[in-house]
Amino acid sequence: MKRIAIDPVTRLEGHGRIEIFLNDEGDVANAYFIVPELRGFEQFCVGRPAEEMPRITDRICGVCPEAHHMASARALDDLFKVEPPPAAKKLRELLYSAFYVADHTTHFYALAGPDFVMGPDAPPAERNILGVVRKVGLEIGKQVIDARIRNHQVIKLLGGRGVHPVAALPGGWSRPLAPADREGIEEAARQNVDFALFSLKLFEDLVLGNPQYVELILSDTFTHRTYSMGTVDANNRVNFYDGMIRVVDPEGVEFLKYHPREYASHIAEHCESWTYLKFPYLKAIGWKGLVDGKDSGVYCATPLSRLNAADGMATPRAQEAYEKFYETLGSKRGANGRYQPVHYRLATHWARLVELLYAAERMLELASDPQITDPEVRAPITAIPTEGVGSVEAPRGTLTHHYWTDERGILTRVNLIVGTTNNYAPIAMSVKKAAQGLIQKGTVITEGLLNRIEMGFRAYDPCFGCATHALPGQMPLEVVIRDARGAEVRRLSQGIG
Repeated sequence: MKRIAIDPVTRLEGHGRIEIFLNDEGDVANAYFIVPELRGFEQFCVGRPAEEMPRITDRICGVCPEAHHMASARALDDLFKVEPPPAAKKLRELLYSAFYVADHTTHFYALAGPDFVMGPDAPPAERNILGVVRKVGLEIGKQVIDARIRNHQVIKLLGGRGVHPVAALPGGWSRPLAPADREGIEEAARQNVDFALFSLKLFEDLVLGNPQYVELILSDTFTHRTYSMGTVDANNRVNFYDGMIRVVDPEGVEFLKYHPREYASHIAEHCESWTYLKFPYLKAIGWKGLVDGKDSGVYCATPLSRLNAADGMATPRAQEAYEKFYETLGSKRGANGRYQPVHYRLATHWARLVELLYAAERMLELASDPQITDPEVRAPITAIPTEGVGSVEAPRGTLTHHYWTDERGILTRVNLIVGTTNNYAPIAMSVKKAAQGLIQKGTVITEGLLNRIEMGFRAYDPCFGCATHALPGQMPLEVVIRDARGAEVRRLSQGIG
């Protein structure tokens, strides 16, 4: 049996590899998306004071520390049974909206965009953010850079640090927002709305205007009919920071709706021997393997699934973009009045831009709210801690933090289910289906073809820096020192058996 390896996979956070096995006829017998690191972050949090967790867990990853910072703070609110003041909640969501704009911008333009702007078969040296800028022009590249700069400036102002925020505390926020600072953030939010609208128009021109790309998006190779998960507000509209978690079946019928505190009653995790990352699934259906359909417990938690799980968007322009998304992709409204889910996984890139517009509009709403400068930003803690759960929608999916402590607030157990972990089963399925659809007997294996297989996981924007962690002191490392003639002089290694 012939083995084809893509190691490492490219344009993602963290490390993973794809292994494809061909049978004697040259067809794909199986394909695996393998995560080769042990995830140990939960274990080395045990024994620490719970209030340190918002500052510890946002070190999980430099790409989305804000998501862990918020989920951790919300878990502490639940742990200490304290309700943050209104201004504190709005400050948290304001920072989180700025984060969403920056993060979705990064994925679309730097990670996903090269496949569509440059083409999936373009040379690797050109299929990157620099190639995108050369093709679309320096002015557009400047807009992308400016969007990231201004939103990271907002994050630094509100969160106390530019990369790993420190402002969220159990029961609230570390300091109020000054009126002068609010005005600057409001202007940044207005620019974000314009940038989001521009990005949607760019997608329409470059992707939807290209028949080959539309055919690729609509192809069966990149289609999976799974359950969809996302957080919704009281009106079943998309919400990133607060709400109930809703799951709809492949036809769009509500299957579950639960408070984050109840996640363990509905979600379980399955293990396979060939990877360190676990496969979450719906308990009520059970683990049926890496298969899709209504009878499978596999679900998806992505920008696409959040749109599928919701009845719409909570801001006006995002709602218009939401309706255009479903109508363009041929979705009809069902008997319940909701659009039928879209299952084309490459359409996730478009859904991400709809969310980018929602985040920008929501940021503007919050920055324009006079209550957000209220000086009361933290409630006192009086309860004895025992157990707490907090959840937010990370850009890559539903993120859950669950803490158990003793009466002093010292952590005795920690459980984290991150966005990428939720999506591991559909990622593995997408990689296998893409390989089977693109490789048959006699197929010439090219770099461009392997990149198309990578596009199967890239739609999910996976973060394995977030989902997997090697325990301290166990990170495999080998250094070989050679002389000028190439002869080995010395070899140093650690963590290699």
